[in-house]
Amino acid sequence: MGGALTRYRAIAWIVGVALAVLVLIGMPLKYGFDEPTVVAVVGTAHGWLYMLYLAATFDLSRRADWPLKRMLLVMLAGTVPFVSFYAERRVSHWVAPQPTRTPEPVAG
Repeated sequence: MGGALTRYRAIAWIVGVALAVLVLIGMPLKYGFDEPTVVAVVGTAHGWLYMLYLAATFDLSRRADWPLKRMLLVMLAGTVPFVSFYAERRVSHWVAPQPTRTPEPVAG
């Protein structure tokens, strides 16, 4: 399941960055300065990358045996700016929880 998690994490970040660029740079350029180039390029790229995000999320959800609701919510995270970053952190903790640390004995 480690490979599926790594693929998901990578594409979640890529989709998140592309969406942030689209919303924070492309949209102001298009509507404020009548320059649609960034929206055309990054918007198209985000659409294709989002399809990869959906596939990676589906693959990971089947391997981790998630309920349908969780899978759909994680899939939707790629459509709202910055939410894919939050979802990636949550998914990482669900799939690969951090080991609990036991305190070291005090030397004395």
